[in-house]
Amino acid sequence: MKTIFDKPTRDELINRINTLNGNSTAQWGKMNVYQMLKHCTLWEEMIQGSVKCKRSFLGRLFGKMVLKKFVHNESPLRRNTPTSPELIVKESNDDIASEKKKWITLIEENAGFPKPDFMHPFFGKITKEQVGYLAYKHADHHLRQFNS
Repeated sequence: MKTIFDKPTRDELINRINTLNGNSTAQWGKMNVYQMLKHCTLWEEMIQGSVKCKRSFLGRLFGKMVLKKFVHNESPLRRNTPTSPELIVKESNDDIASEKKKWITLIEENAGFPKPDFMHPFFGKITKEQVGYLAYKHADHHLRQFNS
């Protein structure tokens, strides 16, 4: 299974990010390309600890049960998977190049991921290995959303 902590996987994601441009359109969902890029930078900042998200009630009830199925399979994330309110981007800025650069920088910083345990807003406390799988699946999901 792919993980953000492997350099070839990070390089693959970066190459895919670099194919995005102002003409990239979503195959599903409500976000434009800028909103998706900004959402993904916020998600990366969340796993690195600089953006805080509240733990969801449903996550407290079902998070651990869902995590096992979610992390231990090769299938990609489903379309229109819900997200934390703190990671929803409403503004439609056109600075796509800046957001791409920021996301790429954050992906590269995963090489030195500092947190041994991380509190996901739905799944709860997860290991570094699980973070690696989820980070890849999240990035892949949004890049597929924009045909990249």
